[in-house]
Amino acid sequence: MLVRRACEADIPAVLRLLVQVNMVHHTIRPDLFRGPTTKYNADDLRTLFRDDSQPVFVAADEGGTVLGHCFCQLQQRDAPIFTPVRTLYIDDICVDEAARNRGVGRTLYDHAADFARAAGCCNVTLNVWAGNEAARSFYEGCGMTVQRVTMEQIL
Repeated sequence: MLVRRACEADIPAVLRLLVQVNMVHHTIRPDLFRGPTTKYNADDLRTLFRDDSQPVFVAADEGGTVLGHCFCQLQQRDAPIFTPVRTLYIDDICVDEAARNRGVGRTLYDHAADFARAAGCCNVTLNVWAGNEAARSFYEGCGMTVQRVTMEQIL
């Protein structure tokens, strides 16, 4: 398996994976997420794939089939009350339903963490929706811990 930066030829596969991610969220929170849809279109992806501050990685098998993706954002925190740190935020990670439990997600996560280290980041962060216990368990297995909790009251 190879992890590399996404390119224009990956757009159809990434769009298909984005629908899978959307449907996980739609199933958990249909009050917030429409389904089936994607948060990016092909033009958005073309732009993102060229943005070095928002790298998108794909994992592909030996034949070049995209098995998963990882959308990242390099962030710099400079607010007066916080220590200035550079963070790699994982905005979206998805492994194709047909390729799960084969190490693809862990390979993508490890690649993103290695990228963060090389970029001088002090941490990797992400959000997991309540109810997505499979994702939370996966990230905890990667060594992640809870940094903060967002709470809500539905009115």
